[in-house]
Amino acid sequence: MDIQLTLPLDHDGFLRRECPHCVRQFKWHHGPANEEAEEQPAPAAYHCPLCGQPAGMESWWTQEQLQYARGMAFPAATREIEQGLRDAFKGASSKHVRLDFKGNIDAPDVPAQLTEPDDMVIVTSPCHSYEPVKVPESSSGPYHCLVCGQAFAV
Repeated sequence: MDIQLTLPLDHDGFLRRECPHCVRQFKWHHGPANEEAEEQPAPAAYHCPLCGQPAGMESWWTQEQLQYARGMAFPAATREIEQGLRDAFKGASSKHVRLDFKGNIDAPDVPAQLTEPDDMVIVTSPCHSYEPVKVPESSSGPYHCLVCGQAFAV
């Protein structure tokens, strides 16, 4: 079963992320930010621009994004299970046993689509300027490069 999820970007093309270490949110650019970025290999890990700690690519989901993904998966899984049960018991009746599948399994409602506000400010590391990030306006440096973790000031 494949479920397509679309996560919203802000108007500058940035996706909200959450550090698995400090649990603070920031944004990184979704897709290459420029031509130089297109030519670069993807790093094995990214670094939090706020605390500098590294984590693998699949570690940066926000709690809201995870809740949304679960909310989209449960109704689809419920429909898949219901159809599987109907298919499994189709023609299973005999003169001694009769199976009727009546009604439907109550599937949870699909959650409302996430929205992404145009908040935070763009900062660019001097070492990997092709990977800009957005940080909360209330935060103060030093910040860390998304690619290598090097600290820098703005």
